Amino acid sequence: METQPDGPVQRPTTDAPASGDWPARAADLVDSGVSLLRDKTVRPLALAARVIVFGVLVFAAALVTVVLLSIALIRLLTVYVFDGRVWAADLLVGAIFVAIGLVAWSQRTTRAPKAGAARQ
Repeated sequence: METQPDGPVQRPTTDAPASGDWPARAADLVDSGVSLLRDKTVRPLALAARVIVFGVLVFAAALVTVVLLSIALIRLLTVYVFDGRVWAADLLVGAIFVAIGLVAWSQRTTRAPKAGAARQ
């Protein structure tokens, strides 16, 4: 009874490249090294730069929106509620901002003291 292999027989080969193949293998090795370097360094840096730029843009847009809305609120209160008394509109809007600040202050968390820090 003769046994037949299931697939083609693989012959062991030597690792020595053919004389005309080593430039292509060297180019492939350099290409894979550059791709690996790009994947590990350039892409994360590009992502971090993109996050920073978009974060600055969103912060600037939010700041402009808050300033314009507070100006509009003061104008509306001055004209329609307080009959030309700007100080009353300023007082009310300032009180609103102080209340928002107090709520934000009460929501803060305290940091745990560092192990080597001296207590006073």
